[in-house]
Amino acid sequence: MFEIGDLKEKSDDETKSEQTSLVTPGVYVPRNRTHRQRSFRTKAKRIVTKNGEFNIYNPMHSRKGFFSSWFMTMVEARWRWTLLHFFMAFTSDWLFFGFIYWIIALAHGDLSEDHLPPNQNATNWVPCVKNIYGFTSTFLFSVEVHTTVAYGKRAITLDCPATITAMCLQCIVCSIFQAFMVGILFAKLTRPKARTQTILFSKQAVVCFRNERLCLIFRVGDMRKSRILNIKTSVFVLKLDTQDEFLEHFEQIELDVEMDGCESTFFMWPISVIHVIDETSPLYKISAADILCGKLEVLVVFEGIIESTGQPVQARSSYTKNDILWGHRLVPMVTPDLRKEAYYVDFSKLSETEQVDTPLCSASEFDAVTTLFDFEISSYLSEKFEDS
Repeated sequence: MFEIGDLKEKSDDETKSEQTSLVTPGVYVPRNRTHRQRSFRTKAKRIVTKNGEFNIYNPMHSRKGFFSSWFMTMVEARWRWTLLHFFMAFTSDWLFFGFIYWIIALAHGDLSEDHLPPNQNATNWVPCVKNIYGFTSTFLFSVEVHTTVAYGKRAITLDCPATITAMCLQCIVCSIFQAFMVGILFAKLTRPKARTQTILFSKQAVVCFRNERLCLIFRVGDMRKSRILNIKTSVFVLKLDTQDEFLEHFEQIELDVEMDGCESTFFMWPISVIHVIDETSPLYKISAADILCGKLEVLVVFEGIIESTGQPVQARSSYTKNDILWGHRLVPMVTPDLRKEAYYVDFSKLSETEQVDTPLCSASEFDAVTTLFDFEISSYLSEKFEDS
């Protein structure tokens, strides 16, 4: 059983007796949930969040290599965190090799008072690196080796093989390190994640009649001026309850959908994605009450190619039982503007719906009733014709 609206506190017997009478014929709206019901435990049941992130934990992900995990983390992280890691990585590299050069100079005796640069001519001392006074000088020498920018004062000599080995090692490490940095920057610049944030899905999906067939409908819109070409929309039903009799043999099944309002090669304005609930649909035997009591999730995937860059883009969203409005339809959001002689697209109405008369039974039950009704009418007319 299901109810619409908020009920006052009553006894269990009175509540059960009045639940059926509180249903508005032909209109179904999911019941409002209290704050206690909106706990993390309830929210965690959604497999795909509204922003397209997967709510899936895989222990195997933690077994990846350090560099691969760090690389993907930097690519997917926000720019401020990536730049902060770059700054820390470069600084750590300079400090580490600067400390190595300082240890070598200290072991060689270059930092003693008689062997400092002002006294080297008097003592004929040959240091490992010229013009080294302390750790600050070795740090600057490390920066010069990394950036290959020499200022003409600090230079390596042939007296310390350890310094030559450390400089060669730093050149190799810096080349590998810089290749990672360039790869991360290129991947972040070419990744069209920001483009997916401008692709909006309606907050609710509706179930209503369209062309005399019961349909599941939601809407997709693009707020950017640059267009998306070769669009494709895929819809999947994700089974969450193993005891669900309506989806007994399926964990994930694709729904046949069609896009109303544009062709697949041209995404001009917001479109409605329609799934006709017919005999081939896994939703054919599901009624409004079954959606409210059942545990299923509708995953939608929108794909296309960015016109300006040619990069593929994919946006995702999902609809649970709280996001599906039975007996509603989406209002029009494209109207002609005679003053500007153009078409006005009101994105504030992307998720706006209005109630329409829709039977609360499943599509299979409705087809059975209409078939029986048509059969009785045809039998009645045939009898009348024979009598006449």
